[in-house]
Amino acid sequence: MDKNNYCIIMAGGVGSRFWPVSRNAYPKQFLDILGLGKSFIQLTYDRFANIVPEENILVVTTTQYLDIVKEQLPQIKEENILLEPYKRNTAPCVAYATYKLYSKNPEATVIVSPSDHLIVGENNFLDTVLSSLNYASRNNELLTIGIKPTRPDTNYGYIQANKSESRIINEHSIYAVKTFTEKPNEELAKVFLETGEFFWNSGMFIWNLKTIKSEMEKFLPEVTTLFKGGEKYYYTSKEEEFIRKVYEECPAISIDYGIMEKTNKAVVFLSNFGWSDIGTWGSLYNQSSSKDSNDNIIKTSNALVEKVTKTIIHEENKDKLVVARNLDNFIIIDTEDVLLICPREDSVMKEILVDLTVKEKSKYL
Repeated sequence: MDKNNYCIIMAGGVGSRFWPVSRNAYPKQFLDILGLGKSFIQLTYDRFANIVPEENILVVTTTQYLDIVKEQLPQIKEENILLEPYKRNTAPCVAYATYKLYSKNPEATVIVSPSDHLIVGENNFLDTVLSSLNYASRNNELLTIGIKPTRPDTNYGYIQANKSESRIINEHSIYAVKTFTEKPNEELAKVFLETGEFFWNSGMFIWNLKTIKSEMEKFLPEVTTLFKGGEKYYYTSKEEEFIRKVYEECPAISIDYGIMEKTNKAVVFLSNFGWSDIGTWGSLYNQSSSKDSNDNIIKTSNALVEKVTKTIIHEENKDKLVVARNLDNFIIIDTEDVLLICPREDSVMKEILVDLTVKEKSKYL
């Protein structure tokens, strides 16, 4: 393994669209929603440990999740757990990891990855990551991994490739990025699919530290100026206090909007491994291979269902009997303090999450 290759796992999100299983206190990345025996973050860590030295894997999360990370990833060094005192979106997250790592190894090449995505076809994925890391180590470009879309999905961001500027690296096509589009409506997503120029934005980025540091200082000085002063504090007992003060002043902004949409160094590195961000109950349903003969996903061994189709039933109490009849396209989720019954539509969940806040039920989030 190349000692200059690093992985930064972003694990500070809430995963609210998987409510009520995913909560503020114990969000999606720490759950085994797929029923594989490991949480999303454990699967992500294990995946990258195959190609990056384990001592080079960093996890960026919030202070409230420190104990969960240490419990689920007991093998990680505590200095490799970067704690954000406040949620400030992905640009400060990347800036913190970049400047801390730069103070230790300015020659590093990194992959930045979400902690809660589904990857199918591990060998293809690992080949893609290794090829992109190798390319990024030798080129001053900011890579994002693009996935060829299989449907006009409105839950994903899209990258438009400039197909007049292309290269082939280890059988992977690389294109200059023309545009980024966040979660289009269905009509626009269909147009994207038809053009053949648009790819799903996987949320994974690869670059060498010198390039991302330079581009951040150019386009996000209001963020980088804060982290720049930490060279004498990183990897010391004073780091926590320094970072707390930085985050009090730091604006909330995404790396996509802050850097990738502005730089002329953005390129999309294409691959065709199976990928999904499993961001909603609907996407879990679409990706699941464990449906019964009536296209239901039933996560309980104690259920009586009749004339129920295309429905998700999730019961956390193994002793409770679930009886369901005459339902189509529904979600039934029963946790210790919440029972959710609603149509299996992502728009319905968005409305419910808003209602919880407006109607003073936020303690259940």
